[in-house]
Amino acid sequence: QVQLAESGGGLVQPGGSLRLSCAASGSIFRIDAMGWYRQAPDKQRELVAVMLSRGSTNYVDSVKGRFTISRDNAKDTVYLEMNSLKPEDTAVYYCNAVVRSGWGHAAYTYWGQGTQVTVSS
Repeated sequence: QVQLAESGGGLVQPGGSLRLSCAASGSIFRIDAMGWYRQAPDKQRELVAVMLSRGSTNYVDSVKGRFTISRDNAKDTVYLEMNSLKPEDTAVYYCNAVVRSGWGHAAYTYWGQGTQVTVSS
């Protein structure tokens, strides 16, 4: 009943920037956490950034200082601003959210469809 719609991926040169967005819709009572994972070819999926309640954030070491996660609570949307992109950032990026439904308030994890980010000259 909850869907996550991602956008913002594409092709960018090294050193460039992209901004990803993920909007949650459906029967939502509250979103406890929203974040971003990524999966490069032949590698395991890894957590990139997450924003929890109270505004706390966590980042994987490889993106600290370059990526910024933010959230618009009124729109149930999370963003990932990616600066100084490197070829090793190339991956499919997946939005993730822990959502409490509007009808039962139970928490469930949802995933977006993924958006391709390619960093290449």
